[in-house]
Amino acid sequence: MTREEDIRQAVATLRKGGVILYPTDTIWGIGCDATNPDAVQRVYEIKHRTNSKALICLIDSDVRLQRYVRNVPDVAWDLMEYATRPTTLILDHAVNVAPNLVADDGSLGIRITREPFSKELCYRFQKPLVSTSANISGEPAPQNYADIAEEVKQAVDYVCWSRRQEHKPHDPSCIIKLKENGEVTIIRK
Repeated sequence: MTREEDIRQAVATLRKGGVILYPTDTIWGIGCDATNPDAVQRVYEIKHRTNSKALICLIDSDVRLQRYVRNVPDVAWDLMEYATRPTTLILDHAVNVAPNLVADDGSLGIRITREPFSKELCYRFQKPLVSTSANISGEPAPQNYADIAEEVKQAVDYVCWSRRQEHKPHDPSCIIKLKENGEVTIIRK
């Protein structure tokens, strides 16, 4: 299967409200349309995770960021531009996403992906894509496709073919919370 066909099938699944398993700029992820509350709920169910723990989402560009976060702090633009590794920002005042994706304080975890496959997937989908580790909550996050539990593979509607053969270490993203008042908290280095 070509990468083009893989992306086309993944996007078709997402548009129908389905859940996919896909390679990201960090580790393999479970994903869905971040604007669809039913799809987001399915991701929580697949992970056996309560929806009190918010999920993050991926987008393809900084232009798209302002559609989903009201009042992006200036420092966020600098962090996104100069980050040397994948960095998830938790920003206040999420808008236009599924309510069950937003944290209790109204914030949203969001990351711009630069990895070619996930970037193209987000670009073609034209909406934010939920991106949470492809594991059952509490289990180790899979670094490669071969590390993903069969239960997770069977629970999704589409499993991407791209990068399945990869066997190398991958780290989760840095996570930085930026409050509207300028307060910065590093959640994960």
